[in-house]
Amino acid sequence: MRSDVIKRGLERAPHRALLHSLGCGTSDFDKPFVGVANSFTEIVPGHMHLRRFVEDVKAGIRAAGGVPFEFNTVAVCDGLAMRHHGMRFSLPSRELIADSVEIMANAHAFDGLVFVPNCDKVVPGMLMAAVRLNLPAIFVSGGPMLAGRTHKGSGPAVDATQVLEGVGRVAAGTMGEADLEELEEYAQPTCGSCAGMFTANTMNCLTEALGMALPGNGTIPAVETRRYRLARNAGERILQLIKDDVVARKIITEDSIYNAFVVDMGLGGSTNTMLHLPAIANEAGIRFPLSVINEISRVTPHLCKLSPAGDYHVEDLDKAGGVQGLMKQLKGHLRLGARTVLGSTVEENIDEAFVVDDRVIRTPDNAYSQTGGLAILFGNLAPDGAVVKKGAVSQEMMIHEGPARVFDSEQEAAGAIIAGKIIPGDVVVIRYEGPKGGPGMREMLGPTSTLAGMGLDKDVALVTDGRFSGVTRGAAIGHVSPEAASRGPIAALKEGDTICIDIPAGKLEVKLSEPEISERLDRLSDFRPTVQTGYLRRYAMQVSSASEGAVFRKSNIG
Repeated sequence: MRSDVIKRGLERAPHRALLHSLGCGTSDFDKPFVGVANSFTEIVPGHMHLRRFVEDVKAGIRAAGGVPFEFNTVAVCDGLAMRHHGMRFSLPSRELIADSVEIMANAHAFDGLVFVPNCDKVVPGMLMAAVRLNLPAIFVSGGPMLAGRTHKGSGPAVDATQVLEGVGRVAAGTMGEADLEELEEYAQPTCGSCAGMFTANTMNCLTEALGMALPGNGTIPAVETRRYRLARNAGERILQLIKDDVVARKIITEDSIYNAFVVDMGLGGSTNTMLHLPAIANEAGIRFPLSVINEISRVTPHLCKLSPAGDYHVEDLDKAGGVQGLMKQLKGHLRLGARTVLGSTVEENIDEAFVVDDRVIRTPDNAYSQTGGLAILFGNLAPDGAVVKKGAVSQEMMIHEGPARVFDSEQEAAGAIIAGKIIPGDVVVIRYEGPKGGPGMREMLGPTSTLAGMGLDKDVALVTDGRFSGVTRGAAIGHVSPEAASRGPIAALKEGDTICIDIPAGKLEVKLSEPEISERLDRLSDFRPTVQTGYLRRYAMQVSSASEGAVFRKSNIG
């Protein structure tokens, strides 16, 4: 076993002494050592129950003949970090999570790993670590939050979307502050990742599509005992993966990543997956350019519309058949021979899956669209691509042309929106918020939710080199690449330039000639990062384009 380097041989007596001090018995030295990467923290609602949850994971490991060792990673709550400097740390935390798991797993020679994430950047960060380490590994998340209900339980289902958009509604005078206070109190009633198909739940669903988690991982609510049984089963399953030497790269392959993109398109998931799946592929040495992702979108039907695109929530998806049921409907688009942590193929896993509510998981012939819920746009404003959650865009905004209202930060744009300076037809442009420019590629959730709350999401588009929360809806186009800080064309825009958006055709353009764009860019002074100290300074120096997954550039050392 890999862990023999810390428990076998004469020279390992000091190591065994330390293991004894941890409570290990001599018989434990004959068992696999399993690392349990727990992202518990008391400041993230999606993670606050993971301390108790992990006890079931460890019980499963012990029952199957292993010795569990729990350790922690950082976890950022995007909801608490947004609209202030803290959001700059959200995406950068993904790289830190991957690095910290790598350090712990290699320093302590674990034989396998159980990953326990839940919220936004923890899931992809841990997936990147799993591929990098290439050990036997399995994922079991903390599960989604239940939707809330106002009016003492008699009102419609609500979630973070209504609270965020409530800010704009109050500003527009269409909602009273008392109603917003009621939403604050009841919209997010349990532990777990926020109840819609936002980034956290999208990524947890995609761990099933990747084959790295047991069925139900993406959808079983956090508060159900089924979730705790799933945790125990995952703990037991890792021992079989170790015995069979099924390492992460035997599961995360080009085929499984392809399947994840297919499921993502069927779900209409968060645009952030267009950062995370390429980053995971990068760790595996697999290249998935945005153009290929568009090809997948063009042939994959959009079968689910969960909040914020629709009225259903992840608990409804779970009752309707879950991710496996959705994959059954997408069977003709999947690479069915891909392996999973169950030891079976995708085809074998979904053979017994079924859909019990075709309102939540539609059939392909009754799809919301015969193309995927996400789209990549190209053009002279985004030569390397931009991303839009087209499943959450109103029909009126699929094709739009309007004057650019240019802002060099999220705060400037948010102030103008709240002050009523944005009018129907405008295209709000927020730049210098990309991976390098932010630094950290903040979510533009404040501006988009305020626009929606003010009733402008069917009249105003937003274009940014930053990114969006999965909660975002409307004509919100992000990840514009190259970013402004790298002298992308978005840096050349001026107030009033005409922006042309054609989502069905996959185009994002500005009515300027190439010579004029080049001339404007040549007149710009060199970009200087706004943060000159600490982790964000190092991040800005190392991070690549959003079109490449915003991963760290490969070192020139050696």
